[in-house]
Amino acid sequence: MRVINRLTIALLPTAMLSACDRQTDVDAPPRATDRAPSPSQTSLIAVPIDADIGPLKRELERAVPKTLWTIDRREKACVAPQRVKLFGKKVKVTPAIPCTIVGQVTRGPLRLRGEGDEIVVDVPIHAAISARDVGGVLKGETATGAALAHARVRIELTPDWKTRGKARITYGWTRAPGIDFLGKRITFTDEADAKLKPVVAGVEREVNREIAKIDIRKQAADIWRQSFTALELNHDNPPVWMRVTPQRVLYGGYRLDGQRINLNLGIEGITETFVSGRPADPAPTPLPRLAREAPKPHLDVRVPVVADYAQLQPVVDRALAKRAKRPFVLPELGPMDVSFGKSTIYGAPGGRIAVGLAVTARLQSRKGEPTRGQLWMTAIPRNAPGSAEVRFTDIAISGDSDGVGGDLLILLGQNPGFAPLIADALTQNFTRDLGELQGKIRRAVGQRREGAFVIRTDIARFAIGEIKAYGNGLYLPVQMVGGARVDYRPAK
Repeated sequence: MRVINRLTIALLPTAMLSACDRQTDVDAPPRATDRAPSPSQTSLIAVPIDADIGPLKRELERAVPKTLWTIDRREKACVAPQRVKLFGKKVKVTPAIPCTIVGQVTRGPLRLRGEGDEIVVDVPIHAAISARDVGGVLKGETATGAALAHARVRIELTPDWKTRGKARITYGWTRAPGIDFLGKRITFTDEADAKLKPVVAGVEREVNREIAKIDIRKQAADIWRQSFTALELNHDNPPVWMRVTPQRVLYGGYRLDGQRINLNLGIEGITETFVSGRPADPAPTPLPRLAREAPKPHLDVRVPVVADYAQLQPVVDRALAKRAKRPFVLPELGPMDVSFGKSTIYGAPGGRIAVGLAVTARLQSRKGEPTRGQLWMTAIPRNAPGSAEVRFTDIAISGDSDGVGGDLLILLGQNPGFAPLIADALTQNFTRDLGELQGKIRRAVGQRREGAFVIRTDIARFAIGEIKAYGNGLYLPVQMVGGARVDYRPAK
């Protein structure tokens, strides 16, 4: 970032004073005392919080038992009675065979993954059962089945920064366990819902306990407090700083990234820019209540490009010294030799710029002492929307001298070649300068670390505003629009 070293001034002869109206003791235009503003805009910076959920998986492994439930129940008719048809009637030839169903349902290793706004805990379930009967008819009849249960956990973050989790179980048997006896299928899935209820309760209990350990409020409060700061946009030539004053925190949910949960948070605040040394940090305020609103990060920064009037003076002086090598030709008076002293340039009230020229002039047709005096010009800077070419309009010229027989300086100012001389010397297009400026800004604000923060900034576009003259310089606002993300990465 740097202040543009040169700005275009086009002094066009749109307002002239009559040479017949003798002016003496013309005062210099008053000096403006206003200063170019430090612009402020509202920006929203993404500030995600990451939390490790590895401990959650370990605690769930510990809390959820390996054996989910056991089966031990008596069936009155594992095998239905057999009947034969005799003399036109069905006669029972074997009784119903009762049996005892025994077995257990176990789980495998848990797996955690993200699905939308839910943390999904996959619970592999395996059932192994066997049938035993009193009469010894059934010997070693066994069956197995498998299911994949899903503990779906949804984490809620309340406006007062408290966390709670709610779990629900969904599952489906990939192979329902059962035993076939003479065409009858005996299955054991109807009690699964009831047996899984304590599993859900255990998952929910552990989720709430582990989520509470993350202490999102403390992390958010640390980030909030440290966000009341000033970030360096450019180190020197000149130093440029952006001051951030947070206003509120937005929360747009979370997602799971491997073993980390990523909370989508954004800090909305006022961003101000200063072309100066580091501004004072704003005073932090307490962490506000959380606003449930999806953050849409956007960075809107107005960079005040200010050109000091002292930088314009050499441009004017060089142009006048070069022109003074040739005489000015005044209508009806003939050629006049003119020399110029050091110019004076400053901001005048009403958004105008004042240019003062110390002039020594002598008509070649006259003898004696030269005429000495001061010539003043004021004008308003203008630029087309989005243009880096600056011109001046609404020009007013005044002056006085010690000459006799009319104010030669006013005649000089009215000379058709005088105002175009200055205009030609100063009128320039600063598109190239701004291109270099933009490149420097992009490099300066790309990615870097500021204390505990890693800042990533993407500038999508630049826009040039309307130039204006202030007491401390010409102010050309340049708007930077893009996005910004600040990751909180304190040193370990």
